[in-house]
Amino acid sequence: MTAVNDRLLSVIAPAMNEQDNIPKLCAAIKAAMNSADIPYELIIVDDGSRDATWAAVCCEAQKDPNVRGISFSRNFGKESAIFAGLAEAKGACAAVIDSDLQFPPETLCEMYRLWSSGSCELVEGRKNARQKETLTYKLFSKTFYKLLKGMSGIDLDNMCDFKLMDRCIVDTLNSLPEKQTFFRALSDWPGYRKETVPFDVADRNSGSSKFTPVKLVKLALGAISSFSAAPLQLVTGAGCVSFALAAVLSVFTLCFPFVRHANELFCWTAAILLALSGILMIGMGIVGYYMARIYEEVKGRPRWIIGRRTPGSDRT
Repeated sequence: MTAVNDRLLSVIAPAMNEQDNIPKLCAAIKAAMNSADIPYELIIVDDGSRDATWAAVCCEAQKDPNVRGISFSRNFGKESAIFAGLAEAKGACAAVIDSDLQFPPETLCEMYRLWSSGSCELVEGRKNARQKETLTYKLFSKTFYKLLKGMSGIDLDNMCDFKLMDRCIVDTLNSLPEKQTFFRALSDWPGYRKETVPFDVADRNSGSSKFTPVKLVKLALGAISSFSAAPLQLVTGAGCVSFALAAVLSVFTLCFPFVRHANELFCWTAAILLALSGILMIGMGIVGYYMARIYEEVKGRPRWIIGRRTPGSDRT
């Protein structure tokens, strides 16, 4: 069982191939916390990095007792890294921050102040703008957030993983049995009081984003399927539309058996059949995707495996 410090802020930083960013991240967090007199611990989760990220984490942990790290046996993904950090957190509240310094550590102080006031249990960072992102990424994000809001009612527009949560939310998230998670929405799911803090996204300190278009699509599909069964209802809707089209075509064929332009009718019939076949295959794909997620859940495999820890980073 994790011992809880009633004023401690646990800062969780997932990291993958961030060897150049780790020292600057630790220095920035330390300066921000010390300036605001906030007791803290920095938990860096190495998500199977292939560079010297773990060596950098160990070096920082030796210099600063507030820094501790865990390293996965292989890459399990950012979601697993976040939840592994939450499982290790000892603080009365916990915050998630990226290791590339795009989320300003100074904003954590304002988040902590709001939480300390007792006005909320969740403080979310809201991006002021998306001017630093490509047009394709902006369009993809807007489309994804509109779909998620329309299907599940969850509004995440301009939101991100930059959040500070009370211990009650951390404990709730740690108790969830599901293996496939979407932290950005799950942190809001318990329904506790929340506030938002606007911030400007800084330039990445070093390196490049680890999210490829394929990973973003997988993340979007996983998020929608985690919080909504609407895609399954779309299959039902498509079936109803298909049945209506088939009925109209049948009536038309019965009423006008000797159509002058038989070739045109044949072409329309073939097109409708092809469209129905496409709808059927898409529907089977949607159902299959949900079944695949169920299959992943029932296997019961761990979400992560910790391979190494920095000295003195046990949870008790």
